[in-house]
Amino acid sequence: MSQRIDSYGPSGSPAGWSRVGDEVRRVVRLADPLLPYQARELLSALAQLALFCNGEGLPGKAEVWLSREVIERFIAVGCPNVRQSTRGNYRTRLLRLSEVVLGGECRTGKPAKLSSSVPNSPYTRTELADLWGWVSGQPTEELRWGCKTLMALGLGVGLDSPEIIPLRVHDIRRASGGGGPVVVATRGPRKREILCRRPWEGVLASAADRLDTAGTAQYLFRPNCFSRGTNTVTNFLARTQPGPNVPRLIMGRLRSTWLTELFEERLPITVIVAAAGVDTLHGLSRILPFLRAVPAEEAARLLRGSR
Repeated sequence: MSQRIDSYGPSGSPAGWSRVGDEVRRVVRLADPLLPYQARELLSALAQLALFCNGEGLPGKAEVWLSREVIERFIAVGCPNVRQSTRGNYRTRLLRLSEVVLGGECRTGKPAKLSSSVPNSPYTRTELADLWGWVSGQPTEELRWGCKTLMALGLGVGLDSPEIIPLRVHDIRRASGGGGPVVVATRGPRKREILCRRPWEGVLASAADRLDTAGTAQYLFRPNCFSRGTNTVTNFLARTQPGPNVPRLIMGRLRSTWLTELFEERLPITVIVAAAGVDTLHGLSRILPFLRAVPAEEAARLLRGSR
């Protein structure tokens, strides 16, 4: 059985597997004698979770992947193209893996509450400028426009990879005549409409306009790629040309930057929750360490309120 685990690899040779494969195999090798599942069942579930986390820019460690929060996020948005029954099987196996690998009190038979995942830090202004320069220097038009589209969807609308993959060109709408607001209609379990942030309206509209052909329903991101797996974004970014001293383009960090800007501009929390497509404030609370402190005098004025 150990040999079978050591030789395991997911089908399709996804780009991120080289970064997470050793940790996946190590965890399953540790847990296999303690759980009533076949090793291939554990490998399949953990591999999908690990690849999702890699695409989100999370550290390649089991203690991050197997936190309760990350598992629930993976089940909710990380495997949109699998049946509900398969999601349930993934969830059960991953929660049992977390109990064995991370430990915790399980006398009640319920999964123990585990430590939360490491949040994605927002990009600084300098990093964003470096990223845009890197995008503009990619060797092909496909890579340049693909990266521009990802940046516009992440920084302008706060979308993550599972929401970007199924988007069609006609999901991007702009007021007739141009120059007006750009609205994105998402698909899937968190279906909603979001207004793009003003600095990214032009980029997103241009990305849609260059592909707009009447009577078709082209994909917005990678329009010529018809195999839309969970690693569509990760596999694309693996083809980009790296640049010296330029941070990686990570959708989780783009979304964190978008959220941080909304909080810093003091949008009502109900607006942020609706735009982010979440049901609770728990996930948003992870942005708090990255927000600027409010000066004492301003805080006092705000707390006292107006007449």
